[in-house]
Amino acid sequence: MFVGRKQELNYLEEIYKSNNSEMTIVYGRRRIGKTELLRKFSRGKKHIFFSCDLSSESEQLRQFSKSVYRVTNEIFLKDNFFIDWNSALEYLFTSLPKDTKLVIIDEFPYMCNANSALPSILQNIWDKHSKNSQIKLILCGSYISFMEKEVLSSKSPLYGRRSGQIFLRQFSFDEATEMLPKYSRKQMIYIYSILGGIPAYLEKFDDKLSLEKNIKINILNKNSYLFAEPRFLLMEELRESGIYFSILRAISSGRTRLNEISQDTMINDRIKVNKYLSVLRELHIIERELPITEKNPIKSRKGIYKIEDQLIKFWFRFVYPNLYLLEENEVNYLWKNILLEQIDTFVGFSFEKICLEELKKMNKNNKLPFKFKKIGRWWDRNNEIDLLGYDDSKNFIFGECKWKNKKIGKKELDTLVKKSKLFDTKNKYFCFFSKSSFSPVLIKEANKENNIFLFKY
Repeated sequence: MFVGRKQELNYLEEIYKSNNSEMTIVYGRRRIGKTELLRKFSRGKKHIFFSCDLSSESEQLRQFSKSVYRVTNEIFLKDNFFIDWNSALEYLFTSLPKDTKLVIIDEFPYMCNANSALPSILQNIWDKHSKNSQIKLILCGSYISFMEKEVLSSKSPLYGRRSGQIFLRQFSFDEATEMLPKYSRKQMIYIYSILGGIPAYLEKFDDKLSLEKNIKINILNKNSYLFAEPRFLLMEELRESGIYFSILRAISSGRTRLNEISQDTMINDRIKVNKYLSVLRELHIIERELPITEKNPIKSRKGIYKIEDQLIKFWFRFVYPNLYLLEENEVNYLWKNILLEQIDTFVGFSFEKICLEELKKMNKNNKLPFKFKKIGRWWDRNNEIDLLGYDDSKNFIFGECKWKNKKIGKKELDTLVKKSKLFDTKNKYFCFFSKSSFSPVLIKEANKENNIFLFKY
């Protein structure tokens, strides 16, 4: 099932309809749905779609020639293939039939891996022929650092040639719910907390089955795709996968600051640890979070590291520490005695992100008392606020997110009001997001005041 990506599809359609040559870069982490997006976009259009792999340059040229032949029926390609990329690209820009102007190269980094000069070759061809061609060339890749440094950066031979780029992100919570429409919103909060918005993961779940069955079948089963996915992803993306594994284990166990990660992994070189963390951030496996009010994020020492990839986060929390149980097929025991007891606490942290999405959506649609400029989590040594949004006029909104089987009451409001006094504000607004509704006293207070908002999931 293809859902979402309306903005990206509209952008690609605009590019396709132009009268000029266009080079568009599409990139993002693996399993995010880049290929599906491009297949959806190219459907109904005469096009060449070539998926690169790790084969040799000559084999890639052979397969590319076959892709061109299948679309053009070019006689000389029936039993032959292009001898090099220069001749192949020359053909694309000068000899493609007029009704075949769309060319998609998927996993472009693999092509460059076989021939590192390819960006320079493409640059020369582009500069030579693009003005007289209407080719719509899309270069797609999963290696984010390669695409940013070797294709998009100012040091790349292709710099200045692209018409635009799409960095494909994971689905929002609302988009994810479209993939599993039979689940309630509350059920989807559990699923989103476990799988995030990665389409390839979401499509493994069956919304005709219970959450319990889906987790047991698709994650806790040692033969399942998602059980092995975190390990395979690290081995596929990273050379020193063992070190990265240790870093993720440390972060998962609560070592969220640089010095704590260094001590836990016994990597005494902080500069080295920083480099490993930067790579994981580039892959969107982890994120560095700061109090939202920090004025100089780069130099701030208040940053903490969190696992951004929800499946990896779930895996390190529940699968990795209990591998001995899963190897003995003790899935039911793990579910009943560990997962059920801890799952709500785990979901609580992800619930904050879902609530943040909701406030951002309301902000965009002008459904809040003011338009906040920044929003996020805030903390100091003694206090923490789940959501804090503000503008330049000192309007503030303070939010609390509770994923507990207990109603939010007046006590939580009083606590949040007390925390709000730490800030120099003009107008204050308070919002509460709850799994289990609100006490009658708090509901009465919200009905009386116009600066308290209550959201039940």
